Amino acid sequence: MTRRPVRARSGGAQPAFYARTGGPWGDLFTLLHPPYTAWHLSHVVYGASIAAEFDLLRLAGTLAAFFFGTGMAAHALDEWHSRPLGTRFSDGALLMLGVGGLVGSVAVAVSGVFVISPWTLAWAAAGAFLVLGYTLEWHRLLHTDLAFGLAWGGFPVLVGYWAQAEQWGVAALLIALAATLMSLAQRALSKPARYVRRSALDASVQVEGTAGAEHWPRDRLLATWEWPLKLLSAAVVTLAAGLLVLRM
Repeated sequence: MTRRPVRARSGGAQPAFYARTGGPWGDLFTLLHPPYTAWHLSHVVYGASIAAEFDLLRLAGTLAAFFFGTGMAAHALDEWHSRPLGTRFSDGALLMLGVGGLVGSVAVAVSGVFVISPWTLAWAAAGAFLVLGYTLEWHRLLHTDLAFGLAWGGFPVLVGYWAQAEQWGVAALLIALAATLMSLAQRALSKPARYVRRSALDASVQVEGTAGAEHWPRDRLLATWEWPLKLLSAAVVTLAAGLLVLRM
């Protein structure tokens, strides 16, 4: 199996603040994007937790489907497509992870036919389209900030709610809108941080203030985006945990 060369990064910068080194396990940890995968799965919990009736088995299945489809398949295919993380996985291994994730997600959806409704297959098809369309950049409209916000924010809320109630409601639509906006905020913070980490040869800022000038090196510049990202990801997951405890 082939492996494209890992892109060199100026100054030895990691491709993300959560990236780990030290062999295949470190690459796998990085590939799964733990803070963002947990953020994404939290949106499923938001949708499920506001339904009138709450079934833990249905929530577990929905979370599993999204983990396989986005946490695993989307990230593996994104790395296979353009190597943004520079992992040492071969192309073949990444394709296996990507296809395996999609198969796992579809398998959960098929089981959902017997537990919930045949409509779970329609949701699975829509999710697969969003994953493949965004990560493989099938069309420019599918690879925009808004598309990311809707697919990674609003969509999991709606699916999480529907898996419980088998219908939509105004509350679910409003929470889906909130999740979309949170995902757009994530995108707005992560894009410049990714550029500095992965593409910029150097980065620093000279800030001219009333009390004098300050020099912000790369690390401080990154912290202006990544510290809020860390706080937001922790807050999003903590809120999901609180809602889950409330319903159990």
